[in-house]
This record gives sequence, structure tokens and C-alpha cells, in this order.
Amino acid sequence: MGLKKPLVLTSGQIQQLQAGDTLDASCSEVDVVAATNSNAGAIVIGKAVYVDGAGTVDLAQADAAGTVEVLGLVKDASIGIAGAGNIQTDGVLTATTDQWDAAAGTTGGLTAGTVYYLDPDTAGLLTETAPSSVGDYVVRVGVALSTLALDISTTAPMLL
Repeated sequence: MGLKKPLVLTSGQIQQLQAGDTLDASCSEVDVVAATNSNAGAIVIGKAVYVDGAGTVDLAQADAAGTVEVLGLVKDASIGIAGAGNIQTDGVLTATTDQWDAAAGTTGGLTAGTVYYLDPDTAGLLTETAPSSVGDYVVRVGVALSTLALDISTTAPMLL
């Protein structure tokens, strides 16, 4: 099998990448999946959700094996009861300070540089404090980039 050179677009023309040239392009990917809300109420932006046995989503919580696997965070302003909406599974999610206050129990939005975890006490809520009680799970959900932006990077649950 011979050496293959990548093709590039230069001034509207397709060309082979020449010796000594490099590729320089930013790459960002955000994964968003559509899901149906099975919760008894609307689920708002920034709330953590898991996939339930029916293949729909409900509020995740770090206190039980059945609710701890975070699919992602609600991307839409709100997903109504039995309604369909978008769940962001990675990348940067941006919301207002009021929206983050509702999703993370904060005042004034997120705290830049702070790691947020799935809360063991309130379904769907994020918390700045990692769970520490026996029987709870530690699930890192992401790190705040600013008061308005969270970089979603979930980890596998760790049972305490």
C-alpha cells in the first residue's frame, strides 16, 4: 500500500497536501441527542438527565444505581411533560445566571474553574461539592468556564 496524501482545498481548488505543509484547523464537536421527557414535570436547561427503562429521559440523581448514569444536560430552555427536546452530552453549554442558579443551586451563576458534580439529594441538580456519604455516587459532570458556561465532561459513577 502506497503513501497517501490528504486532499486540501486551496483558493477553491482541490490539491494534495504538499511536503512540509501542515493542516491547521480548529475542531470542535458538540453532541446533542433528541429525547422525550418522562418526568412528571418540565425539565429545564442545565438539569442532568439519565435514560430510563422506557428509553426516555428523567432527572438523574447520585443516590441510586438506576438514576446515576448521566446522559447529559438539557440544552433547551425547557422540555415539557412528555415533550421532546435536546440533551447535550459534551462540549460547552451556555445558559444565563438565573438558569444556572436553577440547575446548580447557585446564586449568580457558575463559579469559573469549579468542578460540578451530580447531586445525591436533589434530582437533576448539579453541586460544587462532591458527594461523600456511603451509598452515594460521585459523578463529575463538568467544569465551569465562566458564570455562564459549563464544559460538560461526565465521568463514570464511583460508589462510595
